[in-house]
Amino acid sequence: MAIASSDIAKLAHLARIAISDNEVGQVTERISDVLKLVDQLQAVDTQGVKPMAHPLDAVQRLRADQITERDEREAFQAIAPATEDDLYLVPRVIE
Repeated sequence: MAIASSDIAKLAHLARIAISDNEVGQVTERISDVLKLVDQLQAVDTQGVKPMAHPLDAVQRLRADQITERDEREAFQAIAPATEDDLYLVPRVIE
C-alpha cells in the first residue's frame, strides 16, 4: 500500500501533529515501511493455526484462596461518624 506525502500532511493536520515540510519525506518513508510489513503479515497463510493467548506455554501460578486479614468491620463501624444498617453514611454530593 502506497502512501503519498499529501496523505501524511492531511493525517498530521487531523491528528494535530506538527510535521515540518522537510520531515514529511522521512515520515512518509517510515509509514510506508510499516505498511509494507503489515502487507507481509497479511500475506502469510495462517490456515489451521490455532490462536494463542500467549506465545509461551506458561501457566499462571495461583495462590490458595485463604483469608489473610482479620475482619475489623465492627471496629471501623464503631469509629465512623455515621452508620446505618452496617453502611457508612456520607453527605450527599449529587443533587
